[in-house]
Amino acid sequence: MKIKKINPFYFLITLLIIIAVKSDVNAYSININNKEDESRDLFIIDNETAEVFKSFNITNKDIHLMAQVVYGESRGESFDGKVAVASVILNRLISDKFPDSVSEVIYQPNAFSCITDKNIKPDQTSFDAVYKALSGYDPTSNSTFFYNPQISSSDWIYKANKKDVIKIGNHTFFKT
Repeated sequence: MKIKKINPFYFLITLLIIIAVKSDVNAYSININNKEDESRDLFIIDNETAEVFKSFNITNKDIHLMAQVVYGESRGESFDGKVAVASVILNRLISDKFPDSVSEVIYQPNAFSCITDKNIKPDQTSFDAVYKALSGYDPTSNSTFFYNPQISSSDWIYKANKKDVIKIGNHTFFKT
């Protein structure tokens, strides 16, 4: 009998999907296109927010755009603070209350003030933070909003009914 080798990555993904289906856990697949002919799937398991399996395609352009936001919004913050900003973008992407693409989430009016400067040149740490968030790490516990209380001038942000508030560095992350 010949034993066939199983790719451990695909075995893990299959196992995660089985666990998700059997325990009513929600799974998200994010497909990252590294090159035109090559891609890999990253799966995010979430117990709370959605009721169906969702799949998103994330392109290199999306990753660069996310890294620009991370750099623009969290320069000087810890690595977790940078991952938290990337996580907010992904949490909005997953949420039914926000658009269904990275660029639409980022360019939504009044979403990320830093993105008006299209010449932001993100550093490697910003890209690393995006990849960490894409791998499923979220220090915000699924927050969809954040602000810096020291510099924010938005009236809405102070009046919002904030839930699950988490402070990371100079930013406050929350859900509504």
